[in-house]
Amino acid sequence: MRILVLNSGSSSIKYKLFDMTTGSVMAQGGIERVGLEGAFLKFTDKNGEKVTLEKEIPDHVDGISFILSILTDAKYGCIGSYSEIDAVGHRVVHGGEKFASSVLITQEVVDMITACSEFAPLHNPANLKGINAITKVLPTTPQVAVFDTAFHQTIPDYAYFYALPYHIYEKYGVRRYGFHGTSHRYVSHRACEILGVPFDKQRIITAHVGNGGSVTAILNGRSVDTSMGMTPTEGLIMGTRSGDIDPGALPFIMKKENLDTEGLSDLLNKKSGVAGFTDLSSDMRDIEGAMLAGDKRAALILKMYNYRIKKYIGAYAAAMGGVDILVFTGGVGENQWTSREEVCTGMEYMGLLFDADKNRNERGHEVVISKPDSKVTVMVVPTDEEFMIAADTKEELRIEN
Repeated sequence: MRILVLNSGSSSIKYKLFDMTTGSVMAQGGIERVGLEGAFLKFTDKNGEKVTLEKEIPDHVDGISFILSILTDAKYGCIGSYSEIDAVGHRVVHGGEKFASSVLITQEVVDMITACSEFAPLHNPANLKGINAITKVLPTTPQVAVFDTAFHQTIPDYAYFYALPYHIYEKYGVRRYGFHGTSHRYVSHRACEILGVPFDKQRIITAHVGNGGSVTAILNGRSVDTSMGMTPTEGLIMGTRSGDIDPGALPFIMKKENLDTEGLSDLLNKKSGVAGFTDLSSDMRDIEGAMLAGDKRAALILKMYNYRIKKYIGAYAAAMGGVDILVFTGGVGENQWTSREEVCTGMEYMGLLFDADKNRNERGHEVVISKPDSKVTVMVVPTDEEFMIAADTKEELRIEN
């Protein structure tokens, strides 16, 4: 069976087509600048070659139609007709308290995703564009929604509540929801598969770190805490997001900078983090290069970035009474050995014996980077959220082949 996975943004559509009988990727790519001048589709063809095609793409319906035409194209395609796509799985960022697992998409589900859009105004409406586009282009093909927040619905109330007046939660749903759940779920399961240990009997900390980042505590197979909150702004320092900040500083900043609520949100989400602090870039490779060239602010933000990750790992180890497995994933977690080394240095007190030599030689592979006698197994596991979405779609539809 074949499942198309879509991740629809406000002006982008990323896709992967899976053959779920083998778990292999048949095609992958993405459209950028939907609705804007200079739109293009970049993809890997059936021969493994990178191809870029420019085309006017006014909306998501046109974008998805273009993707489907390429999938069935005589030159570039890998399937004969649209009917060979058995189902479509969609990444949906925010499911609020309404969704604790992936679901078959119905009109009622669409309405509930729409209701959750106030929590993720940049993401959920874009995700819905992909769902609505498939409904128009492939009206009889079943669709499944896989939520970033669903994995974290097992977090206990004492960990997800904020100490605000209770009616704020009752009226508006203000609480910790967490994100990157599909990634945290995938890499924690995969780490246990690699090690040959039962997932439901481990204390696992997963660090999904990159331009966006979060750390999650997983106890006996269940997420019990995570660093992102009601929105993806809380927690770690990120590419353009501030992460944790004293809430009392916010009205002070608003007054001094003459900001309204939209201006404050823009400051915290788009103009802060690594890029805002350095005035350089949100790409950690650029920051590392600037540090090596003697930029003191670049050196400082790297320390701040890694320190925040380390602090959350220590907190979650305390919350779970220790940790058995620590997993790094995401763009930085998978590829920057310097960050992993700085985070793990000095953690011998909790039984973590880091293999610095092995760590420095690894980039983007599934690998153990702790010493054999370490009580904490430290691993790098590249994430594969798209495969998780495809697997959930298959499971939800109970498709056997």
